[in-house]
Amino acid sequence: MAMWDRIKDQAKGLQQQAQGARGPAGQRQPGAGGSGGSKEKLVGLLKSQLGSLKTELKSGAYRDASMAMCALVAAADGSVDPAERHHVENLILQNDVLQNFPPEQLRQRFNKHVDQLMFNFQQGRAEAMQEIAKAAKKPVEAKAVVQTGFVIAGADGYIAPAEAQVLREACVALGVSPQEFGL
Repeated sequence: MAMWDRIKDQAKGLQQQAQGARGPAGQRQPGAGGSGGSKEKLVGLLKSQLGSLKTELKSGAYRDASMAMCALVAAADGSVDPAERHHVENLILQNDVLQNFPPEQLRQRFNKHVDQLMFNFQQGRAEAMQEIAKAAKKPVEAKAVVQTGFVIAGADGYIAPAEAQVLREACVALGVSPQEFGL
C-alpha cells in the first residue's frame, strides 16, 4: 500500500502545480505552465507505476475491466472513427502491463466494447461500467484499471473533458477516489 500512497502524493503535487498555474475562477494565467504539462507528467508517472505492478496484474478481471475502460475512453466523445480505434488498439498492444495477455484476447474485448458503444452508446456504456466494476474486489487492480484508462486518455498529451468524466465515473464504479488521480 505504500506504493499507492506515493502515487497519491505525487498526483497531488502535480495537481497542485496545475492549479497554481490557474488564477481566479480557474482561468489560465499568462505564461503559466497550465495543466497540460502536469497531466502529461501524471500520465507518465501512472504509466511507470503501472509497469511496476506488471507481475500482479494478470487476472481476467483486470484484463476485461481494462479493455472496457479503454473502449469508454476511446468513445468518450460519442464516436470512435476507424483511425482512433486502430490507434487505441495499438496503444493497448504496446502497453507493457497488458502484454501479460494474448493480443487477440485484448483486441476481441476492446472491439466488442467499442462495437457495443457505437451501436447503442447508453447500453454499451452500462455494460462497460459493469465490466469495470468487477475489478473493484481487488484495490490494486481497481486502481490499475483507472491508471490504464488514464494512460490511454493521455497518450496524446491531453485529457479531454469527456475522457476525464469517464475516468471519474470509473473511479466511482471501482470505489476509488477520483482525487487520487487529480480528477
